[in-house]
This record gives sequence, structure tokens and C-alpha cells, in this order.
Amino acid sequence: MARKDDRGFLSRLGPGLVTGAADDDPSGIGTHSQIGAEFGYNLSWSFVLSFPLLAVIQMVSAEIGRVTGRGIAANLRRHYPRPLLWLAVSLLLVANVINLGADLSAMGASLQLLIGGNLREYTLALGLICAGLEIFMDYRSYASVLKWATLTLFAYVGVVAVAGVDWPSALKSFFIPQISWTTSYATGFVAILGTTISPYLFFWQAGQEVEEERRSHAKPLCVAPKEAGPELKRIRDDTLFGMAFSTIISIAIVFSTAATLHKSGIVQINSAAEAAGALRPLVGSFASALFAAGIIGTGMLAVPVLAGSAAYATTEVFGLASSLDAKPFRARFFYGVILVTTLAGASFERLGLNPIKALYWAAVINGILAVPLMALMMLIVRNPKAMGELTLAPRQTILGWTATLVMAVATLLFFVSLF
Repeated sequence: MARKDDRGFLSRLGPGLVTGAADDDPSGIGTHSQIGAEFGYNLSWSFVLSFPLLAVIQMVSAEIGRVTGRGIAANLRRHYPRPLLWLAVSLLLVANVINLGADLSAMGASLQLLIGGNLREYTLALGLICAGLEIFMDYRSYASVLKWATLTLFAYVGVVAVAGVDWPSALKSFFIPQISWTTSYATGFVAILGTTISPYLFFWQAGQEVEEERRSHAKPLCVAPKEAGPELKRIRDDTLFGMAFSTIISIAIVFSTAATLHKSGIVQINSAAEAAGALRPLVGSFASALFAAGIIGTGMLAVPVLAGSAAYATTEVFGLASSLDAKPFRARFFYGVILVTTLAGASFERLGLNPIKALYWAAVINGILAVPLMALMMLIVRNPKAMGELTLAPRQTILGWTATLVMAVATLLFFVSLF
């Protein structure tokens, strides 16, 4: 008999909410700030397109984890050729380390903007804090911290409230596309999709569903299909809420920078911290500080997700234990990957690498990885050997392949725009 979940709606939110909030990481904030500064409100319609694509592919990743009881890399290892697995995980690691470097650098720069001090020391300290919390806190407490950390994103709701948004123009652009057939416009559109639909989110949400399953001592749904109804509904509600939350915050950032930076003729932003600094003379110190504080807060959420997704994928490649519920000495390799990738990202600032160029190459790698990985996930979720009788329904299958096709076209546009 299927279990009835009597918990309230908010208490049932978890992996989907945290994944959605982590999608608005400091590098994503920087990208959305640049979009608002360069194009004003004109690209805001793209979020109407990206939201359903993001929601459906994250539902697919969550269902893979909950139904099979394994993460994405473990399913690739089980059902597909090993060279494919090694290539996917290698690209994920490279992209995640670069993204970690950009995020930690943005967090350090934001803290420097707020209180002064040494950027490199802040970057390293924030990296160590993020890794330490992820390694030494027990999973139940850590999952709760991540959920509460999502509240930091409301800082951008506060910023948009005082930014003087021209709401008639903003809403018109949101619902009626104003397309410009230029290379910069195409690159901006691809940047939004590339920032929104990121492979590390796939691995993280699937891994978190496996964590939740183990913590509650439940069986994989492929073994206990009678429990699928309420569990799949929970996944849908959690994922839709999380991705909607992520999209609303992204729109708020674009609207805020469009109403301030773009309106004032500032059309080039190189980082999220630079956007916060540029806002100060336009909307005041409080809004600027709120913007910067939001970068630090969402970074505290996104950095563990980036490092954690790398750890899930790497340990699954070797068939090793991968759980945030494990004690550090019982899962040394898993936690070692978290520490090493975080410190590798933090070292980017000391190496003097340009964070914007780093993000550019991370976007290239994510673009290369996202489409084949999405295709592989769609094959897994339709594979009875992996999913049992709970293969993806036809309507969701159509939506999933549509998302994959749109991402493929966007990636192609990205490469075309380079020439």
C-alpha cells in the first residue's frame, strides 16, 4: 500500500528547491547582470522558454535518482560504454572546477566590496568554510542549512523593488519577444540557456534523491512501484517550485540591471561583484550592499552543490560509496573530491586567471556536455532495465527530447556566433 505523505508542502521541498536556488550561483548572477545591462528588458522573454526546459530535464534527473536508487554516473556505468562515462565525468569535473573558481572569486570580491580587505584571503576562506560545512555537518542538518540558504536569494527581490523598473516595458518584453538578428543577441540568448541548464544540476539533484531515499530507509521505486504515485508527485511539486523560484530570481536580476545599468548607459559588466559596485551610485549603498550580500549567500549554497555534484559523479565512476550522510573517515574519497575541487577553484584567484575567461570556457564545456548528457538521461529514463515499469510517460518524454533539441540548437548557435 502506498504511503501517504502528511507533511506540509514547504516541509516536502528539498532537492528541487536547493537545486533551483543553486542555479542562481554568482556566475549566473553575473551573466544575468550582463544580459540586463547590455540588452535591457529585451531578452527577458527567453525565461518563458527556459523555465519549462529546465523543469522537465531536472524532473528527469530526479526521477532517475529516486526510481533507480542510483545517481546518473552510476546508471551510465551500469548501462553504457565506459569511455562515454569517463568523457562525461571528466568534462563535468573541468567545468565544475572552473565554475567554482568564478563563484568563489565573485564571493570574495563581494565581501571585499562590503568590508574591504584582501580578495585572495577571502576567496580561500570562503572555499574552506563551504567545504568544511559540507564535510563535517551531518546530512539532516546540512540539508536544512541548504534549504534555509535559499532565502538569501530574496535579496534580489528587494533590489528589484527599489530599482525603478519600467514595468509596462518590462512586462511587454517578457511576454512579446523582441528579437534582434545580431551575433551579440544570439550569444546573449545562448548564455541564458547555458547558465540555466547546467550539467552539475543534473548530477546533484539525482544524487540528492538517492540521499533522501537512503535517509528515510525507502526502497528504489523500481523495486517498490506501488509507492511511485506520491513520490513522483513530490518530485514534480518540489522541482517545479524550485525551478520557478530560480527563474523568478533570474528575472529580478535582469530587470534590476536593465532599469539601472542599461538605463544609465552601462552596458558591460564583467562580474556579479562589478554589477553590485556599479549599482551603488544609481540606487544607493543599501541596494548595492543587498546585491553583494546576495552573491555571497547564493555562493554559500552553489559552491557545495558544484563540489558535491563532482563528488557524486566521481565516486559513482569507481562504484564507491557516495553520501553526505557518511562520516568523513568512512567516505574519504567522496569528501576528498569535495575538498580538492573546492580548493582547486579557490586557487584560480591566486593564479591570476581572468574569471570571465574562465566562465567563458566553462560555458563552452557545459555546452559540449549538456546535450549528449541530456540525451543519455532520456535514454536511461526510457530504459526498462534501469527504470523497471516506471519509464518516463510519453508526454514527458516528448518534453524531455524537446528540451534536448532546443539545447542542441542553442549550443550550435553559440559555436556559430564565435565565427
